Amino acid sequence: MNIPTIEVGIMSAKSIEFQLNGRFRQVATGEEAANRRGEAIVSGSSSFILRSGDKQQLFDDFVLLEPLNEADADFELHHVVIGVQFHWEREETQRFKGKLKIYVENGMLTAVNILSVEDYLLSVISSEMSATSSLELLKAHAVISRSWLLAQIEKGKQLKDASYKTLIRNEEGYIRWYDREDHSRFDVCADDHCQRYQGVTKVSAPQVYEAMQATSGEALLYDDMVCDARFYKCCGGITEKFENVWEPVVHPYLTKVVDNNTIPAGYNTGLTNEENARAWILGSPPAFCNTHDGEVLSQVLNDYDRETQDFYRWQITLTQAEIKDLLFRKVGIEVGDVLDLIPVERGVSGRLIRLKIVGSERTITIGKELEIRKALSESHLYSSAFVVEKCSGALDGPTPAIPPVFILKGAGWGHGVGLCQIGAAIMGAKGYPYREILTHYFPHAEVKKIY
Repeated sequence: MNIPTIEVGIMSAKSIEFQLNGRFRQVATGEEAANRRGEAIVSGSSSFILRSGDKQQLFDDFVLLEPLNEADADFELHHVVIGVQFHWEREETQRFKGKLKIYVENGMLTAVNILSVEDYLLSVISSEMSATSSLELLKAHAVISRSWLLAQIEKGKQLKDASYKTLIRNEEGYIRWYDREDHSRFDVCADDHCQRYQGVTKVSAPQVYEAMQATSGEALLYDDMVCDARFYKCCGGITEKFENVWEPVVHPYLTKVVDNNTIPAGYNTGLTNEENARAWILGSPPAFCNTHDGEVLSQVLNDYDRETQDFYRWQITLTQAEIKDLLFRKVGIEVGDVLDLIPVERGVSGRLIRLKIVGSERTITIGKELEIRKALSESHLYSSAFVVEKCSGALDGPTPAIPPVFILKGAGWGHGVGLCQIGAAIMGAKGYPYREILTHYFPHAEVKKIY
């Protein structure tokens, strides 16, 4: 198997500013452009104007620019939004190796970077974490990022020939999940929806190159198939099953894992039970990811990730007005005054799969975990592993039975399926080799070199 090529969607906007560093050419015409600042501007639903230097050209559909020599040429994109709809959302200028493709669709431009999988991964493991992470953690992340990517490419091919439903609706409400429905003209996006990819902007530490070289071509396999290896920041003590977060497909290597050497004393880890889940979430059981080790966290978390201080256990407060506004704006739900938030179903990590929202005018049940997280936060809740406490008190209105405040007390950061990055970082700091880190979080899978 040769090293595959990947197409990564970087940004979408009405206009895209770029800078070519080195010699590039338009693939369709062979026309050369060197060290030019340019801008693509929408001129219609299926056309755009490309301005570069003193030239202006009209394109239908797309333009593809490739470096004459990839070793000494790269390009920059300005105003790239990262952390889309998350609390750390911001703009950056980012630098990329490989080809630049710009296409127009429905009056919006999209910039795509085309490059080899290994060059892509070199950036991913520096973008998802700090490039100064431990070598064993970087090796582990290189393997799971490679595995996830190859699995998504294969899954994308399969979805072209089959319908992919992400919404189940019934008389009680709806269950929705978010995964592969968004990308039809490229393989993966560059943000948290897929894997963070920020070009070569953050690739600097020698151990990143060492980790890539040591694991070149290695992937996680189960039953001779590349694993759909998922990851996130913090499991909260126990990892979740794939089918509880995305489509109802069982992957034996994406299952419940207690993030510790032993079962924590004094806790029942059967977290599908509400009483056990409440005790777990309100407690602080020992786990690899239950840490405040600043040195390790600074190696794992990039600058904007360190803005999140409480990730193993967290708490937020929502007023009645805030929760009604969020439900309407974020997921289009109107139930009148919110009277209660009732857990209907929890996954093995304690994450809510279905949540009943009881209102004065209507009651609705929603899921899965990301839809719940979207519904109750301006960006996303850290996770759907939370318990609800209603505060009683008088309101300005005449109905004292309406809770004025809801307190959500939660555990973990992310969907909880697969590798817990903070837990894996602690394992790396404790001296666990990368293969042991991988087998801890992906039971039944094995590491093999596939190219």
